[in-house]
Amino acid sequence: MMIHPQYDPVALSLGPVEVHWYGLMYLLAFAAAYGLAWYRSTKRDNWSTDMVSDLVFFGALGVILGGRVGYVLFYQFGELLQNPAYLFKVWEGGMSFHGGFIGVMLGMLYFARKYKKSPFQVLDFIVPCVPTGLLFGRLGNYINGELWGRVSDGGYNWLTYFPQAAAFDVQQLQANPALQDLALEVNGQYLLPRHPSQLYEAFAEGLLLFLFLWWYSSKPRPRMAATAVFLLGYGFSRFIIEFFRQPDIDQGYILFGWMTKGQILTAPMIIIGFILLIYAYKRGIYDWGKQGAY
Repeated sequence: MMIHPQYDPVALSLGPVEVHWYGLMYLLAFAAAYGLAWYRSTKRDNWSTDMVSDLVFFGALGVILGGRVGYVLFYQFGELLQNPAYLFKVWEGGMSFHGGFIGVMLGMLYFARKYKKSPFQVLDFIVPCVPTGLLFGRLGNYINGELWGRVSDGGYNWLTYFPQAAAFDVQQLQANPALQDLALEVNGQYLLPRHPSQLYEAFAEGLLLFLFLWWYSSKPRPRMAATAVFLLGYGFSRFIIEFFRQPDIDQGYILFGWMTKGQILTAPMIIIGFILLIYAYKRGIYDWGKQGAY
């Protein structure tokens, strides 16, 4: 087992300019999305580099605006009601994948309308590029020592003591003294071994989903299918890993004494993904390779 290194949140200092790790991860995510989308555009008709630039720009705008608005609406709605200006306090942190996902969807719909494409032509084109962004985002969560996992007594070598979770660890030790046997004293604080769920998500939602989607979309598939596979892949990965991730302190378990807010928001993605996949293969409309190119 290891102790989280508590990395300096500043990755680079260039005179008065400081580049934070999380900002760097966003930059890498957008750069990767652009590079991958550019490559895909060279393999498809009716896609240009200018279109890719617009596509990634609208996607990035959707991620940032939707991620912030979604976080405030889904997780801090009470704070918003008390202080509407909280929405703009981005320096305090707080981004939501599901809000970012909705923001990206709206951005893609605008792009599709601008370039007179079907929304699912656009989504099927871009979704294989999305998991790399999730990979970098979750690595940023780990570097910052946030969104840590649940306590485990499994003794696995990869379990991690997070000093950032010290206050929460104290609460858990007080509520369940039996956990004292698992605690490790670090700089006067008693820490509990936790799943590094950020890395689980980086691996499953990021690397594995990217590899599978990239392979899947490299062959002719019916319209909507790639989008459906993304929804299913992300949905199942997130839903399962939520069992290893510590629920947000101010949220806890929302339904049935075990279901988290993340699982509630992710379940519809799985359902919609199944419906879209069945419908896609039933319609059998191909945008390239069989009946034409887009």
